[in-house]
Amino acid sequence: MLDVLVIAPHPDDAELGAGGAILKMLASGLRVGVLDLTSGEPTPHGSLELRAQETAAASAVLGLSWRENLGLPNRSLEASLENRAKLAGVIRTTRPRWLLAPYWEDAHPDHTAATKLVDDARFWAKLTKTDLPGEPHHPERIYNYYCVHLKMAPQPAFVLDISAEWERKAAAIACYHSQFVTGRPTEPPTFLDRLRDEAAYWGKTIGVRYGEPFACREPLGLRGWGELV
Repeated sequence: MLDVLVIAPHPDDAELGAGGAILKMLASGLRVGVLDLTSGEPTPHGSLELRAQETAAASAVLGLSWRENLGLPNRSLEASLENRAKLAGVIRTTRPRWLLAPYWEDAHPDHTAATKLVDDARFWAKLTKTDLPGEPHHPERIYNYYCVHLKMAPQPAFVLDISAEWERKAAAIACYHSQFVTGRPTEPPTFLDRLRDEAAYWGKTIGVRYGEPFACREPLGLRGWGELV
């Protein structure tokens, strides 16, 4: 049973787009899990074994107690009926209040397919008279994080203050050495330097040191003004 299910096309996407949010939610007592849809392999400097080790290390840094992989094919992820049923089954058995999914516009086909798959599976998860596991369940909201391969200027629905979480988020991302360190330029600004700069930019937009942007297709509700930055 989870409060929040973060769904990622590949291991490392959850850390890149929502690592700060995951840390903040866990610290507040929410039950957070990550479901990676694929292994993320093959990649130029990775392997199945290495990527699994890196994922376990990153999960430990974040403090996750629930992380699973749906085992769908990397590079050819599809929002098929079969995959929809698999994901809907996970949603019905974990019963999260909120889903986190990639932003819906991207240059990476796996990312856009993942977002479509999450939208469809959320709907299917509430169906009755079906052979899906678990009981009908409909998460209240889908929040979309940014881990895009597209040069774009996002206009997020909100920016989360992750100033206190940034160092641990960066440490979790750095666990994926095969993806973000090996074979990449070592002269500044490195890939990790640019991630820090992006977080600082989003922090500046809300008057804090580091921020993490999120989108949402549905209206956001507020019970009051106390949590606004």
